Amino acid sequence: MIAIRPAKERGHADHGWLDTWHTFSFADYHDRRFMGFRSLRVINEDFVAPGRGFPTHGHRDMEIITYVLEGALEHRDSLGTGSVIRPGEVQRMSAGTGVRHSEANPSASEPLHLLQIWIEPSTSGIPPGYEQKTFADADKRGRLRLVASPDGAEGSVTIHQDARVYATVVDSGQQVVHRLAPGRHAWLHVARGALTLNGRRLAQGDGAAISDEASLVVVGETGAEALLFDLP
Repeated sequence: MIAIRPAKERGHADHGWLDTWHTFSFADYHDRRFMGFRSLRVINEDFVAPGRGFPTHGHRDMEIITYVLEGALEHRDSLGTGSVIRPGEVQRMSAGTGVRHSEANPSASEPLHLLQIWIEPSTSGIPPGYEQKTFADADKRGRLRLVASPDGAEGSVTIHQDARVYATVVDSGQQVVHRLAPGRHAWLHVARGALTLNGRRLAQGDGAAISDEASLVVVGETGAEALLFDLP
């Protein structure tokens, strides 16, 4: 079964400096039908104006993955980490027992476009941690590149949940296939472009909840970038 979550039906808020879209309930947006999917709790698509950002704030007991599509994101946290995340890089921050951080667009002229993802950890109260790795487009083109996993397989960032996150870039006509083990579920999020999933068309911002499907066939239409979450 595949249930499409159209981009235009997501929660939306425009704060001037921040134009944000919520796949699942978040902040002032609440929809009982979309509180998350399995352990996947948040997919926010954010457009941040130059020189603006999120002031220091706190998190607990959440695996937070940041995926930058355009521009750069400057990150600072209470662990002493200071970094800039650019397209092709994936950041994982385990909030655990508590962490405070700020995020900003450091450019004076370029906009920032990013996805922030929250996955509920399998265990609460872990020590907070941070990790950042690069996954080049060439490594994602025409294949599903593992970027986050519970064991850091294939050089992915390590998350504290039995979930695996794949990134793919599929040009027009390119095809990638993912097989779901029995009892597993998946969510596909289209970051840009358009594609088909088992024959059903999805475009930028669209998502799909997937259960009871043994095989997923993704075909690029206009050149697409997508994230696939393989979930318990």
